[in-house]
Amino acid sequence: MTAKITVIPGDGIGPEITREAVLTLQAAAERFGHTFAFTEALMGGIAIDQTGVPLPDGTVSLCRESDAVLLGAVGGPKWESLPGHLRPEAGLLGIRAALGLYANLRPAVLHKALRDACPLRSELAGDGFDLMIVRELTGGIYFGERGREGNAAFDTERYTVSEIERIGRVGFEQARLRRGKLCSVDKANVLETSRLWREVMHRLRGDYPDVEYRDMLVDNAAMQLVRDPRQFDVIVTSNLFGDILSDEASMLTGSIGMLPSASLGEGSFGLYEPIHGSAPDIAGTNRANPIAAILSAAMLLRSSLGLPAEAAAIEAAVAEAFSQGLRTGDIMGEGCRLAGTAEMGGAVRDAL
Repeated sequence: MTAKITVIPGDGIGPEITREAVLTLQAAAERFGHTFAFTEALMGGIAIDQTGVPLPDGTVSLCRESDAVLLGAVGGPKWESLPGHLRPEAGLLGIRAALGLYANLRPAVLHKALRDACPLRSELAGDGFDLMIVRELTGGIYFGERGREGNAAFDTERYTVSEIERIGRVGFEQARLRRGKLCSVDKANVLETSRLWREVMHRLRGDYPDVEYRDMLVDNAAMQLVRDPRQFDVIVTSNLFGDILSDEASMLTGSIGMLPSASLGEGSFGLYEPIHGSAPDIAGTNRANPIAAILSAAMLLRSSLGLPAEAAAIEAAVAEAFSQGLRTGDIMGEGCRLAGTAEMGGAVRDAL
């Protein structure tokens, strides 16, 4: 097949990790007989420097003309003094809204070969775990009314029934594709938006009798992820809670550098990115972990291009690279060999 992919390297380590992901996609295309055309676009701090805004109109247009988008990371200390609507992170919120990407899928997998990188005791992590966090992406407190009044500041959490219903259905459908278990996380004992969230989820569960469903308060969910991550299959939750819980889950896999993500809307189009930030302190040093970006590329193949065998081949290649004892610094273990960004990406491609 032929596909057009927009690449947004962004800031900090973004260009380094997206390079490894693009090279891996090219290797997969060669192995399986596809043609992928890549076009780079600006977003984040680099876009501010070159155009004055974090999300140029041309970037949105390029993305809309593509089959999928691969994103690196945005942000850094250089732009922290700017007002909120001009900071690099505003580009992330803007592109999600502009492209209608309301569902964020964040798989967290602990590979058996990385067991020593997990901070949990062996009896808690076992031989590994595999869970999926489904995060609502275009509503909630990140998009609500905000401002300052004198010595006070406010941010507003707001959800509609339709917003909750569409992300809820994504959660149920993901559970059907996996092990058939869905946990809806909220704060219904305190927040009115969470009470509405729970009402809608309880109504939806009737449409999915084959899925085992339960509710969990977010503070308990944070504790349960540490106590027994293997109990979870799919977690569906709000924008804020999903952001926090997925970062917690990432550390259970060994490093935040391990977690990919897919941001989806209606249809097959999606934006794919590692969940970590731009890590400006190690930018340009060949120390960044490219695995989350490479696994994001695998999600792109599976979800937007409909190429599950190709995606599985990349994921298997990642596992093979780990089995050879190669590690970037963030997941380094006893008896392993330290690899830089380029070497780690190259090992994955060799295995592919």
